[in-house]
Amino acid sequence: MAKVPSSVIAASGLVGGYGVARWTKKRQLGGVVLATAGAAAAQQWRKRAGGKAAGALGVAYVAAFAGSHPLARKVGAWPSVLGVAGAVALASWAVADRRA
Repeated sequence: MAKVPSSVIAASGLVGGYGVARWTKKRQLGGVVLATAGAAAAQQWRKRAGGKAAGALGVAYVAAFAGSHPLARKVGAWPSVLGVAGAVALASWAVADRRA
């Protein structure tokens, strides 16, 4: 079975977490999606690029989540989420996935 790249998992966690929270009106469910995808991506980051890189990408993932909130006030919710998800996916690919 082919593995899903960590860049796809991380971006899906950000987009999926927001989508679930918005559509169910239950922020906790969105948080579960966000955390689950983040943990899955972190396992791949650690395996492919080492602990320091995994830590840095984990910080980027959390920063993207936090940063999407003030950014949403300027550009809108979905553009903000998609923008930060794209940035995290690009970073994840550059650091971990392109080596695989």
